[in-house]
Amino acid sequence: MLLTLYIVVGLIALILLFALLVKKEYTLFSETTINKSSTVVLDYVTHLGNQKYYNKWMMADPKMEVTTRGVDGTVGFVSKWDSKTAGAGEQEITSIVPGKSYDVELRFERPFKGLSYSNTTLHAITPEQTKVITTFNTKTDFPMSAMIPLLKKILKKDMDENSANLKRVLEEA
Repeated sequence: MLLTLYIVVGLIALILLFALLVKKEYTLFSETTINKSSTVVLDYVTHLGNQKYYNKWMMADPKMEVTTRGVDGTVGFVSKWDSKTAGAGEQEITSIVPGKSYDVELRFERPFKGLSYSNTTLHAITPEQTKVITTFNTKTDFPMSAMIPLLKKILKKDMDENSANLKRVLEEA
């Protein structure tokens, strides 16, 4: 019985030590090539209301409550969500570089408070083919930092699914 207690305490101590030592901030990337012009792609992705058609998290709950402020597709536009399955938070367009990129600040409220940043950059390969690179940067504080390897794996998979969905939606249009 005492040996079992020592083992459990030792495992908890190792997990907490890992959580203290692991790098708390991390960046993930996803990319896809879409057979549409960069103008068409940027116009579509900067309108956050379109995420309901390709974003895994927005599509997870058909009953998700979404409220907005401002003009969609412009700097300062805010889309706020509240969902039993996707949590709660808001995203705000913080910059748009015509024909090139846009940035979003994500403010999470539930299930965990957090602040993250996303950048989507477009590279015209040909006039009708665009490489889309999405970057997600976030920080996970102690003690949740113990879960960073798992979180990175899940988030990367979800980002790749979003990229594939975006490609499918735009190429079918």
